[in-house]
Amino acid sequence: MSEPLILAVPSKGRLKEQVDAWLGDCGLKLSVSGGSRGYMAELKGAPGVQVRLLSAGDIAEALDAGEVHLGVTGEDLLRERGGDVDARVLLLRALGFGRADLVVAVPKSWIDVETMADLEEVGHDLLARSGRRMRVATKYLAQTRGFFARHGVADYRITESGGATEGAPAAGSAELVVDITTTGATLEANSLKILADGVILKSQAQFAASLRASWSDDQLAAAERLLRIIEARAAAHESATLIWPADPRDAAVVDGLVAQGAVRRPNGLLVAASRIAEASLALAAAGVGPVTASRPDFVYDSGCVSADELRQRVHI
Repeated sequence: MSEPLILAVPSKGRLKEQVDAWLGDCGLKLSVSGGSRGYMAELKGAPGVQVRLLSAGDIAEALDAGEVHLGVTGEDLLRERGGDVDARVLLLRALGFGRADLVVAVPKSWIDVETMADLEEVGHDLLARSGRRMRVATKYLAQTRGFFARHGVADYRITESGGATEGAPAAGSAELVVDITTTGATLEANSLKILADGVILKSQAQFAASLRASWSDDQLAAAERLLRIIEARAAAHESATLIWPADPRDAAVVDGLVAQGAVRRPNGLLVAASRIAEASLALAAAGVGPVTASRPDFVYDSGCVSADELRQRVHI
């Protein structure tokens, strides 16, 4: 019996709820083993897949180490693994939820500090005057170091944060922070402002594959089946089918819509959902009608870009 494809998904919190909803929307239902506190699950509709329930941070670590084949976690956590993470983990699809920005934020009282270049001057002046380096409170050590280096900021030291990072400047344990924010409300409550060029990463949940995992042909086949379902559902969200009862008198209108990105179907056209009205009105103007627009559940293409890239990257 072949080894299963191992998929890691979040075990708790808002991200777990969002992943459950996303999988359910794709027709893939998680069935947890051992009750609500179980750490293994079955993904109904995806044979050959074993699901592990882990924290988002543990999923990033497991993907990086090759302990799981696929996983859903925040891009910020993957980037924090350091080094050339893109050589170890392949981002297959951004999921549009779990959004947060990793930012550099300073006290609002620093009225003359608006950019990373200003921050470099602050660090230099502080070191010259006091003999100590500017302190940066953060949990994101690797990304902070890389971002500061790219902006030429050298006169600082990191104070690793174990709690509420945003409160560090008010508590006197750091001069500024690098932290995740979704709405900016917590930074505002702590009288902090984001530097104009201080957004390190616009993060969101990512469906990712480990390039360090051991991949068999069977595991790749299971991954491709899963990716085809996911891509087909994503394409359906962005598409609409237009149908009409008879061939148009002016075939040029259909040719024109195809030239603009529509795809011919035996009974009509597949168009971008954002262009339903535009395409329908163009058909109506050519004497075609009535035009019926419907939204497909899945749109399966002959190929699968993400699966092809995965096969290429794992050299199978």
